[in-house]
Amino acid sequence: MPPSNTIATTDPKQQHEQNGNGVKEVMNLEPPTTTIVVPPDGGWGWVVVVASFVSNVIVDGIVMSAGMFKEPMTKDFGASASAISLVFSLLSGFYLIAGPFAASLANRYGFRPITIIGSFIASFAFGISYLADGVVYMYIIYGVIGGVGFSMIYIPSVIIVGYYFERWRALATGVALCGSGVGTFLFAPFNEAMIKAVGWRTTLLIQSAIILTCTITGSMYRPLKPIQVTVDEEQEEKKIMLPIVFTKPLPEGRYAFSVPNSVHNTWIGASNNTTYPTAAEVFRGMGANMERTERRTSSSATPPTNVLTSVTSKKLEQLHRAQRRSSGHSTPEHDHQQPPLFNLTKELNTLGEADEENENDTLIDEEIKPVSLMERRHTVSGRRPILPKNRKGALTDNRPMYRDDVFFHGSLARIPQYQSQSSLGYHMAVTRMPTQHDVEEEEQNRCAVCSEAVRRTLATMLDLSLLKSPSFMLLALSGFLTMMGFFVPFMFMKDRGVQEMDESTAAFTVAAIGIANTIARIVCGILSSFKGVNALWLNNVAITLGGIATMLSGLYLTEAYQFTYAAIFGVAIACFSALRSLIAVDLMGLEKLTNAFGILMLFQGLAAVMGGPIAGMLYDATKSFDYSFYFAGALITLSAILCYPLNYVNKWEKARAEKDSKKPAV
Repeated sequence: MPPSNTIATTDPKQQHEQNGNGVKEVMNLEPPTTTIVVPPDGGWGWVVVVASFVSNVIVDGIVMSAGMFKEPMTKDFGASASAISLVFSLLSGFYLIAGPFAASLANRYGFRPITIIGSFIASFAFGISYLADGVVYMYIIYGVIGGVGFSMIYIPSVIIVGYYFERWRALATGVALCGSGVGTFLFAPFNEAMIKAVGWRTTLLIQSAIILTCTITGSMYRPLKPIQVTVDEEQEEKKIMLPIVFTKPLPEGRYAFSVPNSVHNTWIGASNNTTYPTAAEVFRGMGANMERTERRTSSSATPPTNVLTSVTSKKLEQLHRAQRRSSGHSTPEHDHQQPPLFNLTKELNTLGEADEENENDTLIDEEIKPVSLMERRHTVSGRRPILPKNRKGALTDNRPMYRDDVFFHGSLARIPQYQSQSSLGYHMAVTRMPTQHDVEEEEQNRCAVCSEAVRRTLATMLDLSLLKSPSFMLLALSGFLTMMGFFVPFMFMKDRGVQEMDESTAAFTVAAIGIANTIARIVCGILSSFKGVNALWLNNVAITLGGIATMLSGLYLTEAYQFTYAAIFGVAIACFSALRSLIAVDLMGLEKLTNAFGILMLFQGLAAVMGGPIAGMLYDATKSFDYSFYFAGALITLSAILCYPLNYVNKWEKARAEKDSKKPAV
């Protein structure tokens, strides 16, 4: 089960009094209480970093060095270069294409079980590839099934590190993702040596055994325990003016929070995460209702049957220093700033009301207007919450994909939401609430495959409305072109090099890409942590150099020239991989990061499937590797050129959106 990173509420303490009309008046004596996880920045987190690093070494090392099998498979199956290239392209493509589906399963079942299951699937696929009698067999077993298994290992290893680190997130994720370069460095010469010694089929069996070690690394993905958070009544108060999401009071002090009607109209039966309120929005609304409830009487009318996130009120307590203290750290207190509010311009009604007569039954009880609230500084209580026994030892709202920053790999200091408020305020502002239906599905083990946790994640990652953004389309097209040329050097560099070098040296040119990739990821992570560094321009320069170098890589096949090219290309792909999430946040905003990441994975996975076979066809037609590298280099260079005007397009798009928002409604 993944760490609890969404709000879980507890039962309130209430007082029932008879008013003059004989109607019970419900009075909340205490403010709201919740549980939430803030990364401890250390402790077991460093074990998770090592586990993630090892997983990336194995998965990316095998994928990036798969080109070592091309020549022996070509001889064994008697197939063309393009047909054999498709085997490896399917492997690299499907471990990206299956990403949104692996993420949705991890959201429902947790990082640990999904990683372990993925390890068994990939190991099984590689193992039975020993029996392959043709390329079609390898397409299905090695390429598709093996790629899906790798995706189930890769996605948790990418996400999990961020849950354990806040201040050191950029460093921790950078170290973990360096496993990609280290894996390429290790597996390229290893595969070459093993193929010579025992043949390619037995080498696949050895890789199958190595993949099983990911079951051990996956078991290291231990969930964090939540801490109760509460408002300190003794701290200095200051008044702020905020609009509030008001809710209908229900029996036993519960409140019904709503989402737009569009939830029911999506193709998958769930809505994008951005339509659900954050923990901060919900608690702000609850705070207002607490004050209102003391002045209002509660009728005995039957409550709505389906409601979003049945929430209760109790004493609010905090958390960040307590969890850090438990890991041997301490942190100064910050004044809590209010995060952005839920979009109130959309119609709100209770979840599940499909009748047209109820569709306009809004939960907003009065005119939306600024109201005076008391903002309090938060202090830390180290108490762990007492969880109900029917929750099976964990909070039902453990939903990693309900966080807006789940795919952000850089320094949180680059995010405006993090800069403008306290640590606690930030984590509440980026955490989306689960629904009551979501909670009930897990408690009752209903709808195991198509649960709301799965559907909501897919609806978020595959929301095609983002394709309407010109900025995103440029970014997606750029990523598509980059990935079409991305794997070509890995597949063909060794075969081209043997024309002038011995086989072991030619294989080591691929390993040299891994060395450069590792070093460049660290440097890139350090540079991107500075606020003044433009991630997009850093990416553009690196990709341009990588594309030009790829087109010119065939001028000389000497060792010095080829190793120099390997270093330049390694730096280019490191910047491309490390900066993608930062660029998406800079352009689209943090709320759309998960959506952008999901669609980009599909674009890039499809491109990875196409690039290798096309390069192979060019070799089959010309019997020269030069045209394959011209093809890859031209695509990579073109992808960089598309990104140069991206900042200007993004500014134009935002200005147009702002202008449209000021137009009077028709």
